[in-house]
Amino acid sequence: MADPMRIRAAEKDGIVDVKVLMKHDMESGQRKDAAGATIPAFFIQTVIAQVKGKTVFTAEFGPAVSKDPFLNFKIKGAAKGDEIVVDWVDNSGDKRSDKAKIT
Repeated sequence: MADPMRIRAAEKDGIVDVKVLMKHDMESGQRKDAAGATIPAFFIQTVIAQVKGKTVFTAEFGPAVSKDPFLNFKIKGAAKGDEIVVDWVDNSGDKRSDKAKIT
């Protein structure tokens, strides 16, 4: 399993600013190793964020996204103390889920 995501979520004036740093190698499938063999594609495909069981953000990534992706998005309808849960699934079937309290 991949390293934990770093999630920060801060509420101000009814809007929650969410920042997520995901640790992932994100290989495009187009690079070659030292021996000249193609490195297989390995990247996050789907990201979903939920608050109180409701999906508030979804994204679909592809091989062009850089290593250790960073997301920043804003949401309404959440409050301080609520928990935001961020899940991702990559093209090899690996999954990661982490959560943070909104401050």
